[in-house]
Amino acid sequence: MRVLLTGASGFVGRRLARDLLERGHAVRAPVRHPAPLPPAVEQPPIGDLAGPVDWAPLLDGVDAVVHAAAIAHTGPGLPDDLYDRVNRDVVLALAEAARGRVRRFVFLSSIRAQCGVTSDHLLTEADAPAPTDAYGRAKLEAERGLAAMPDLPWTALRPVVVYGPGVRANLETLLRIARLPAPLPFGLLRPRRSLLSIENLASAVAFALESPEPAREALIVADPEPIDLAELVSAMRRALGRSPMLLPVPPALMGAALDALGKGEAWRRLSGSLTASPARLVSLGWRPPVASTQEGVRLWLAAESPRG
Repeated sequence: MRVLLTGASGFVGRRLARDLLERGHAVRAPVRHPAPLPPAVEQPPIGDLAGPVDWAPLLDGVDAVVHAAAIAHTGPGLPDDLYDRVNRDVVLALAEAARGRVRRFVFLSSIRAQCGVTSDHLLTEADAPAPTDAYGRAKLEAERGLAAMPDLPWTALRPVVVYGPGVRANLETLLRIARLPAPLPFGLLRPRRSLLSIENLASAVAFALESPEPAREALIVADPEPIDLAELVSAMRRALGRSPMLLPVPPALMGAALDALGKGEAWRRLSGSLTASPARLVSLGWRPPVASTQEGVRLWLAAESPRG
């Protein structure tokens, strides 16, 4: 298939472009500026997604769409209407232009369309969506807009936090901490989190593209089992070739110290529980190639090793 891939210059999009090529698909990736993508990827220019976009010429000769472009929820101080324009309106405008032209439309939504930054139970698609910010609400409204197009062969994927080579934000910070050659105060951090290796996300996108029938629903994507923060840091340290060396510091004490340093919000995002089940996607036939987050961390850091 020839696949129109948006967001190809980002952390997730770069991996998707490479994976799609390896699977034998042709890739057209519209970008504002030339991106470091494989030479086989077409890179037609595109304007700011917050403004009007003429999708028709970009869709010419295309068999499928993977829409990964978005404004991430980590951006501080952005107005709600910008999330609406980019994370909802652009999705639906592209879907409308693709109706009757493509065999698949895969939308990378987010677990934040379903919940806030934490959850007190294992999330499944049966839970009523309850996003808590403009980012999540816009993603959910985009999903609902796709569902209102009965002739669109769509699937939405709700990934949890994705990790892998080149990751940014909180996991990049945690990796920098894990690289320190000193004991770390994480031994008692047991809130569990579902994470998603970039390999498993790419596999889920390919599954949605290549399945005999489109799912026409929103599906959670996560590694098979959750992991707690102490286990995650231990996995990072072992992959770096050192002992975990985790000290049993009370989490309340760590939280108070980080609050005093102005890092309380980042601490709450990292230390709170959020577990989500990919069982529905597995029941449809998806088989994650990375069997555990520990294995995914090992693959991640093996790829990162040249960076030290």
